[in-house]
Amino acid sequence: MQEPNKQVVQPSFGIGWRHVLLLIIVIGSLVLVLSMQPFGQNPGYHDFGDRRTFFGIPNFFDVVSNIPFLLIGMAGINFCYGNRSVSFRAAWLTFFAGVAIVSVGSGYYHWNPTNDTLVWDRLPMTIGFMGLLIALLAEYVSEGFGRFLLAPAIITGLSSVFYWHWFDDLRFYVWIQFFPLLTIPFLMMLFRPRYSHQWLLLVALACYMFAKLLEAYDREVFVLTQSFFSGHSLKHLLAALGCLSVLVMIKKRKLVNF
Repeated sequence: MQEPNKQVVQPSFGIGWRHVLLLIIVIGSLVLVLSMQPFGQNPGYHDFGDRRTFFGIPNFFDVVSNIPFLLIGMAGINFCYGNRSVSFRAAWLTFFAGVAIVSVGSGYYHWNPTNDTLVWDRLPMTIGFMGLLIALLAEYVSEGFGRFLLAPAIITGLSSVFYWHWFDDLRFYVWIQFFPLLTIPFLMMLFRPRYSHQWLLLVALACYMFAKLLEAYDREVFVLTQSFFSGHSLKHLLAALGCLSVLVMIKKRKLVNF
C-alpha cells in the first residue's frame, strides 16, 4: 500500500508556455519593484499603538502574540521530521523552522523596536518565505527546484535583509516578502496539483494579506477595540493562523490521481 503523502508522480522537466509565463512573472515582478525609487524604513514604523507593559515585559501583547509562531513552527518541524513520506521535506522543514524562529526574532524586536532589532525579526521571515516558495515550486513545477534552489533561495532571502540594513533600501526585501505569496495563485492556475487540500493555501494567503492590512491600521484597531488589542498584535495571530493552515494542508492532503 502506498503511503498517502509520498511522492510517486514524476514531474515533467520539459519547458512549456506555463514555465515561460512563470519566468515572466518572476522577472517582471522583480523589475517592477526595482524600478521604483529606493525607499528606506519609515522611522514611524516602530511607534506602535499598544505600548503597555505587563509582568515587566514592554509592549506586552506585541511580544507574547508571537508565541503561536513557535508552537505552530515546532509542530510543523515535528510532523515533517517524523514523516519521511512528506515530499520535499527539506523545503517544508525550512518553512516551519523559519516560522518557529520568527517567534524569537519578532519577540526580541517588539521588546525594543529599532531598526537594529528589526533585522532579527526579518531574517527568519525570509527563511520561512523561501522555504515555502521552494516547496511549492518543487511540488507544482519540478522537483529539481527542491534539490538545487533551496540553499540559494535562503541566501538570497537573508541577503535582502542585510541589503536593507546596510543601504536603507527596502525594495529587494519587499520583493522577497511578497513574491512567494504572489506565486501561490499563479501556480494553482498554471499547474495541476499533485495533492488534495490545496485550497488551504488560499486560506493561508488570505490570512497573511488581512494580517498586513491590520498592521497598516495598527492604531486604528487599538482604538476600535477600546485599547484591548492593536492591529499589530492581531497581525501576528492572523499570520500564525495562515501558517497553521499550511500545516493542516500537509497533514490532511493525499495524492491526486492523474
